[in-house]
Amino acid sequence: MIPIFTRQTRFLATASLFLLLAANLSLWANLLALYPLDIAFGINLLHLVSIGLFFALSTVLFMLWVCHGKAGKWILAALVFVSSLVAYYMDHYGVVIDVVMINNLFETDPQEIAGLINTSMLLRLFFLGLLPVVLIIRCWPLSEGRRPELASRIKLSVWLLLGITLAIAVAPANFSNFVKEHKITRLYVNPTGWAYSTISYVHQYAKAVTLSTVLHEAAADAQEVGKHRESELIILVVGETARADRFSLNGYHRPTNPELEKRDVISLKHVSSCGTSTGESVPCMFSALGREHFTRQKAAQYKNALDILSEEGVQVLWRDNNSDSKGVATRVQYEDFKSPSFNPECDTECRDIGMLSGLDKYIEGHKGKDILIVLHQMGNHGPEYYRRYPKDFEYFKPVCKTGELRSCTPEEINNGYDNAVRYTDYFLASIIDFLKNYDNTHATAMFYVSDHGESLGEKGVYLHAAPYATAPIEQTHVPAVFWAGKHFDYPVSMIKPYEDSPLSHDDLFCALLIAFEIKTKTCETKDQWLFKNPDVRAVVPVVNGS
Repeated sequence: MIPIFTRQTRFLATASLFLLLAANLSLWANLLALYPLDIAFGINLLHLVSIGLFFALSTVLFMLWVCHGKAGKWILAALVFVSSLVAYYMDHYGVVIDVVMINNLFETDPQEIAGLINTSMLLRLFFLGLLPVVLIIRCWPLSEGRRPELASRIKLSVWLLLGITLAIAVAPANFSNFVKEHKITRLYVNPTGWAYSTISYVHQYAKAVTLSTVLHEAAADAQEVGKHRESELIILVVGETARADRFSLNGYHRPTNPELEKRDVISLKHVSSCGTSTGESVPCMFSALGREHFTRQKAAQYKNALDILSEEGVQVLWRDNNSDSKGVATRVQYEDFKSPSFNPECDTECRDIGMLSGLDKYIEGHKGKDILIVLHQMGNHGPEYYRRYPKDFEYFKPVCKTGELRSCTPEEINNGYDNAVRYTDYFLASIIDFLKNYDNTHATAMFYVSDHGESLGEKGVYLHAAPYATAPIEQTHVPAVFWAGKHFDYPVSMIKPYEDSPLSHDDLFCALLIAFEIKTKTCETKDQWLFKNPDVRAVVPVVNGS
């Protein structure tokens, strides 16, 4: 006997089918990539059907019980609308909506959001989001009564659970292997993937709010053990979305570093990022926790490198032409250079070079003091790479002039991205020239390292913020450049033997402390090449082997 379901139950099942077909293209594409039908057709087809059926039935089950009660139609409408938006970005950029991506969403400023809006997105949102929402609100069936509705949902749930059980039983060994080896794939399921990530984010946020706000010492024994004859003046540049393989200093075939190649710099060619997004990498690189132990909630409870340097008498200034410092500069002097009121170099947007404005007055006002200046770039922030540099720097042409990257050719995307790298080259060279003015009065140095890389369409993936476990190397292999003035303790010649060593964000914390002659067991006990010889200290980052 075929069970009879209420109109609301049938409506929800139909809406779930719509989402499975219209908002899960990335899921089906990923499953086909895992189980290609042109290889071992019979076995892969069985696996594909088994796993696909599991996700499909689970989605219906989820929708059945989430969209319940008087608010059912409004919940369904919200799920469909958000899912259409999520589907667009997963399909067009190859991103995954995990906790990190949701955190990035909440930290994205209006200017960055505007760069992600385009005609294709609006059309898809209208036809697969707004129109279905209108239909849901107007056509939502009236309830047939609390008991009939509950009974109907229970009956369908029993059938769904039976189907899920059979889907697993068809190939239990394959399903077990899938769960172990491809956990990330579940996040492509729309809407359960982003709903799960949202709940996880809220849980982490609530947990962070309830934690003690007392800052624990990251290096309680930190103490200054030496003093230069000249005061130290170090500029640390935190880059944005730059790839190591797009620096001609690292062997890239295009002339993307014409200015740096004229200066005595060292490019550290094998640096790994701590994360694949600004929100993860920036606080991580200034933390003593390292990538394996880092969470933003945990890091917020510890003093970072800037806190310790400031406590030891170093004058720390953070200038930002990006979104913000992600909590790193909360307790040091912070200046926002995204506004023309601070940044004198603004046209269609405020330029990184403007962060050098007024630095001479800042240095003059802190004579006799060690100084660390952190400059947080806009850099290569995507997807509108063509906006990241003035028109004069459009060296490679033609250029993609939209944030809808899939509508551009690979050549146009690469040209825009590489032009932005050339602008960073100009910016870094300008910093070196600025520091040379203080070479007789200060021990000067410049260090640049990007926060993470960027996918430019490789294997259909764009932008960044992929889960680290599955992130392509384009998102984790970042450029790093070092320059030292004549009085700095660790000249380029000392660092050059390590330019091909495997490095990481993990040791920026200790590198900064060591550069300012601050000694701590936190750094002395690390088993790395930099610390094996206590007489060798440098401002470059070093790795825990990875």
